[in-house]
Amino acid sequence: MSLHENAVRVLKEYADQDELRAVYLDHLAAHPDGMWKPCEAGHVTASALVIDPERGKVLLTLHRKLGMWLQMGGHCEPGDATVEEAALREATEESGIAGLTLLPGGPVRLDRHPIPAPCNWHLDVQYAALVPQGAVEAISDESLDLRWFTYDEVADVADASVVQLVRRTLARL
Repeated sequence: MSLHENAVRVLKEYADQDELRAVYLDHLAAHPDGMWKPCEAGHVTASALVIDPERGKVLLTLHRKLGMWLQMGGHCEPGDATVEEAALREATEESGIAGLTLLPGGPVRLDRHPIPAPCNWHLDVQYAALVPQGAVEAISDESLDLRWFTYDEVADVADASVVQLVRRTLARL
């Protein structure tokens, strides 16, 4: 199964955000290259909110290019067999935390947001990743900073998309 086929399967099984889910599925049906960064109509990305439920905190990255506090995530790569693997790889790379595990149940939410041309759109499939006990983060080249925030602090530093991701993750927990 290709990554494209996996994304279609994941989206068909995702039982929420029906209108947005349809946009993603239509995009993939129209664009065989819709998983990859060069697709100028937009492309699917994968991200994960790194969460430590025991401490009541989430780890956000201060994105180097955007200057915003965001969840870990980014572009799919040819070595990614599944969207889940892409999200977990991105979360591990950007947080520096080994042993992350995705919260069961598939994606937590979808978020479509504009990006500069020529690509135009990110169609982000968002997961949540649980930290192992004793996890220690390490900043990556893609980040200006990493910081733990309590659930309530997220609304003060991040945009509405991240706030919604935290809310949906907490509801899933």
